[in-house]
Amino acid sequence: MSSMEKTGLSSGADEYLKGKQLGRGECMSEVKVLPAPHVYAVCADADMPIKEFYREVFQDVFIFFHPFIKPLSTDFELFCPDTYPGKREIVNTCEKVTWQEFLILSGLTNIAELDIGLRSIILGLNKAYENRTWANRIIDICEKNKIVFPSEGLFPDLVMDDLLRAIQKEGYDWIWCGDEFCTERKLEYMDDVINDDGTILHRERRNLFTHDQKILVTTHWDSHFSMLCGERETLNRIVESANLEGFFCNDKTEIYWSIKNGAGI
Repeated sequence: MSSMEKTGLSSGADEYLKGKQLGRGECMSEVKVLPAPHVYAVCADADMPIKEFYREVFQDVFIFFHPFIKPLSTDFELFCPDTYPGKREIVNTCEKVTWQEFLILSGLTNIAELDIGLRSIILGLNKAYENRTWANRIIDICEKNKIVFPSEGLFPDLVMDDLLRAIQKEGYDWIWCGDEFCTERKLEYMDDVINDDGTILHRERRNLFTHDQKILVTTHWDSHFSMLCGERETLNRIVESANLEGFFCNDKTEIYWSIKNGAGI
């Protein structure tokens, strides 16, 4: 039994390519296994401490929350899969609602309850860990106040411009953009990424890293937060400049921190 099965956490399927039949009528098959990913370019594994995963390449990791979205001059009803607004429309016509602000609105006690509630909405947890009461409270508050849930597994539109500008201030004009396992990646000019409307940072782009491999921005496919990795002093400057909401990982923090660590982060 895997560690994820033991904890009852939801996880992605193993990324192995299926073997294919060789020869006429033979039962032999060839299994193609992906090589280990470059740690500086991918999200941490969900079944181990985040800092342990990155220990050879990054000193620290800051988890930043994807904010809720409050439409100001865009119709709330458009926020569904078929009509979801593009990045530029969201940036120009919406404002963010922080997790701390939503805690006040919802009456939830702490960010762990909020994280578990959001995961429960998307059926991202084993039934032993989900909490439908918290999930329903989040749904009710969002409907009542016309607030949109944070995105899971995607970079948050209302955060990325400020975050990329903060990285730009560190002297970076170019950034690599990669898919979930960075088997596909492309070097992009930072201003082009900032001004992009979903062509560069489309749904498959889940990893951004600098050319010198000193800074990584990555998002977990089933979580409502992303991670910023690098040297502590650099991260402090970026977090302050981009006004990120979140916390620094300790040595035990995992992707499913709300279940493992709870509110005692």
